Amino acid sequence: MPIYVQGGWFIGALLFIFGLKGMSSPASARQGIVTAGYGMLVAIAATFFIPGLQNLALMLAALLLGGAAAWISGKKVQMTDMPQMVAIYNGMGGGAAAAIAAIEFAKGDSHSLVATSLAVVGALIGAVSFTGSCVAWAKLQGVLKKAHRLPAQNAVNVVLALVSAALGLAMIACAPAEPTLILGFFVIALVLGLIVTLPIGGADMPVVISLFNAFTGLAVGFEGYVLGNPALIIAGIVVGAAGTLLTQLMAKAMNRPLSNILFTPMVASGGGEAITGTMKELSALDAAAMMRYAAKVIIVPGYGMAVAHAQHKVWEMTAILEEAGVEVKFAIHPVAGRMPGHMNVLLAEAGVPYDKIFDLDEINAEFGQADVALVIGANDVVNPSARTDKASPIYGMPILDADKAQNVIVIKRGKGTGYSGVENALFYTDNCRMLYGDAQPMAGEIIQHLKTMG
Repeated sequence: MPIYVQGGWFIGALLFIFGLKGMSSPASARQGIVTAGYGMLVAIAATFFIPGLQNLALMLAALLLGGAAAWISGKKVQMTDMPQMVAIYNGMGGGAAAAIAAIEFAKGDSHSLVATSLAVVGALIGAVSFTGSCVAWAKLQGVLKKAHRLPAQNAVNVVLALVSAALGLAMIACAPAEPTLILGFFVIALVLGLIVTLPIGGADMPVVISLFNAFTGLAVGFEGYVLGNPALIIAGIVVGAAGTLLTQLMAKAMNRPLSNILFTPMVASGGGEAITGTMKELSALDAAAMMRYAAKVIIVPGYGMAVAHAQHKVWEMTAILEEAGVEVKFAIHPVAGRMPGHMNVLLAEAGVPYDKIFDLDEINAEFGQADVALVIGANDVVNPSARTDKASPIYGMPILDADKAQNVIVIKRGKGTGYSGVENALFYTDNCRMLYGDAQPMAGEIIQHLKTMG
């Protein structure tokens, strides 16, 4: 390979690494994404200078079509729809890696044992990531309204995994493999991604998206080795490693092992500690007064805020409170929303400064000194049963200690439970009041009342 092509790939790989480093902080995330984009541009440009490259017209057509589709969808997508876009883009990456492997297998070219093995592994996890991410997209988009669990679901998962592994080993042993063997391998791998993901509910979706992100990165890295492309190897392995670490952090934040998330759906057991008390309502006027005359307010955003597109109204309300001398902070649970960092993205889009947004470990100790904790559309991540009820499916999950504030206001559309199906004990405590309705109009009413209070 010419030195100038390898040099281009090397520069692209460095830009990928620097871009990923920038994405580690909200303050530099935008620049990190731009840097990684330049890295991709350099790597693609260098590829076109490979001597003897064929199908240039098809490559250019694919780049134009894919780039146009990404540009249009990126411009049109709402911030509240970002989780499903992330999910489907993950899937496209995994699908591309699987397609590269399929073409290599179909060509029947001779590869080393290591390269063939990596191609099979990359094809398997890429195919699983593709169909699994498509299911995740469908769930987040509302196309699939509920989880679907087969009889003996775990046994089916194990059988499909074993069959796909056996077919993969056969492809390695019989290389170049027969077309029927290749087709059977990919069919089983694609079905495995569907079957594994269908039973997983919305509460576990952030971890699932992160896991498939790791799968996609590793698949791309393995196929990069097969193609002899260092840029793909470095970019894929870096993304795969970052996705793996993020998956572990997300699972830890839920206090659930990854195997439990994939094979044991989060559902209410029906037992557990009895909840005493009643839900007590308050008006938007009362909520406004409680926060206007408070010294400190901590806002806990959740998926309900995203669904209601309420982030701008929430920031407007925050600005009014701060002008009145109220200290306002935002508390973010690691698995709030439907993708890692979902709430951070929405708040940043609304213009909330990064120094007002705090993670669970940073903010939990401050709830005891807060006059008001305002919970907007969050449920399981503020449920105190996670500390005490051993029969609860969320027992042991670290939660935001909103119940320790002097007063708690919960904006919620109805009296239903969260995605875990567990009744929230917070809503029945003496210091909690419920403000029923969509987050955006409720925040709007609070704003109007705040403006009249001076």
